[in-house]
Amino acid sequence: MIVTLPQRRDIDLTVAAPPSKSYTHRALIAAALARGTSTIVNPLLADDTNLTIAALARLGVTIGTGERSVTIEGCDGRFSCPPGTVLDLDNSGTSLRLLSSSVLLADHPVTLTGSARMQERPVGPLTDTLSLLGAKVIFKKKPGFPPLTIGGRLDGGSTSIDGSVSSQFASSVMMAAPYALNPVTLTITGTPASQSYLDITTGVMTDFGANVKREDYRLFKVSNQDHYIGHTYVIEGDYSSASYFFALAAICGGKVTVTGLNPDSVQGDQLFLGAITKMGCHVTWTQDSVTVKHEGILSGITIDMSSAPDTVQTLCMVAAMAKTPTVITGIGHLKYKESDRLSVTTERLRQLGALADTDEDRIIIRPAPLHGGTIDPANDHRTAMSFAILGLGVGGVSITGAECVNKSFPAFWTALSGVME
Repeated sequence: MIVTLPQRRDIDLTVAAPPSKSYTHRALIAAALARGTSTIVNPLLADDTNLTIAALARLGVTIGTGERSVTIEGCDGRFSCPPGTVLDLDNSGTSLRLLSSSVLLADHPVTLTGSARMQERPVGPLTDTLSLLGAKVIFKKKPGFPPLTIGGRLDGGSTSIDGSVSSQFASSVMMAAPYALNPVTLTITGTPASQSYLDITTGVMTDFGANVKREDYRLFKVSNQDHYIGHTYVIEGDYSSASYFFALAAICGGKVTVTGLNPDSVQGDQLFLGAITKMGCHVTWTQDSVTVKHEGILSGITIDMSSAPDTVQTLCMVAAMAKTPTVITGIGHLKYKESDRLSVTTERLRQLGALADTDEDRIIIRPAPLHGGTIDPANDHRTAMSFAILGLGVGGVSITGAECVNKSFPAFWTALSGVME
């Protein structure tokens, strides 16, 4: 599917934020492991989360999916699946990483695999830690990368994990930890990537009844006596998906309101709003919505986006329209996403005339005249959506493989239709 974006100015749009992908993944897993029945209200039903649902069903969990809810009969900490069970998680790194620890609670060893790109995304720091906690890991192709078979048991105890590549490694261990044979004490080494996602993990775990004690983002202690309890859980709106509409106001001018957002959320992608405020936008909040207004020029900024990785590309689009340079730091781990987002973003920006450079941990964008062109997002949903917003500012930008947005935001093009017409 190819979508061509016309140039637009002076936007006036109100749109509902889709549900949070991060909360949905974690709530599904906690509910599956819980004792009793859970109803997940307002879940994100997209390619990624549907892969988690399908994987949990293959592990023996009974799941019913409705239009606005998912009902799950928890397994009380013990998955029942046949020998030789294979979970194909396609391109959902979150699904594969978060489930890698929980499959230790299955009756038999489980194989986890995925797409060609998934097989290039490292899991070594996670499996090293799981091996110390009682897992037996066999890599099917390349050591440290999927596909892999995980068996053994989750003994628990004290260990450490390298958090510099992905916070999901620590989140994976933590989510399974209430069912370990002993309490789990997890020390995170290195500079934790995307540390705000550890707040989401801890929040979901405690909401489902787990006992988690922590010291900042360095030490987490999870009791094995307090298990998950099934209940009704409501998923909040997603700030990373909302960022595309905030950027729309910044790039095209005008006003955009996004409803369904929790002003007290721990989602790190709220940082995007502070960034565009510094660039010249006006942001106002209500109890459940955010409005961004902009007119005039945008100014570049220097900012550390390590805690808001999913909005880095969106911020790059705003930076490409600014009148002064922007430097975005703390983003080296983006090379391990659905694509190497550091190189892909700079290369695609250059295709449209931007002056963009990257090194190991930052992107630098300088003012330059932009023009239309064709963008191949390399099957990366966030690349497609961010360049679509820039396309509306520039005009004449076509996105190929545009259906890849289904990974996290199936209604994205529908939400933009009123602006594109």
